Amino acid sequence: MEFGKNLLGPEPTLLPVEEDVAARLAAGEEAVDLAAAHPTSSLLWAILADEAFAQGRTIESYAYARTGYHRGLDALRRNGWRGAGPVPYDHEGNRGFLRALYALGRAAGAIGEADEAARIGKFLIDSDPAAQAAIEAQ
Repeated sequence: MEFGKNLLGPEPTLLPVEEDVAARLAAGEEAVDLAAAHPTSSLLWAILADEAFAQGRTIESYAYARTGYHRGLDALRRNGWRGAGPVPYDHEGNRGFLRALYALGRAAGAIGEADEAARIGKFLIDSDPAAQAAIEAQ
């Protein structure tokens, strides 16, 4: 018998913190300039999606968010995620993926992709029920 195993489901997936990206953003570098040097960063794609959406460029926002989403799925899989389980927003390394996921759902809804928006919304809630409120509070 194995003791200490989580019987309620998979353990949370915790992505590595993108320290270089965070430091460069904090130093004032722009996400658009950093994306070429860090194309696997979901955080950068999420920022670009947010910027495009705020400027009314919904299709660009959708494309940026979809890139961040897929880069995040790749990172999740590399870090042990098997298609289900918590991805907590309170862990800094997960925020880029969850922000890209949120942005994808928002853009999908804005272009009339109701089924995709609903699927993405469920994925966000399944990942972390508190993520949407935390993202919207930023």
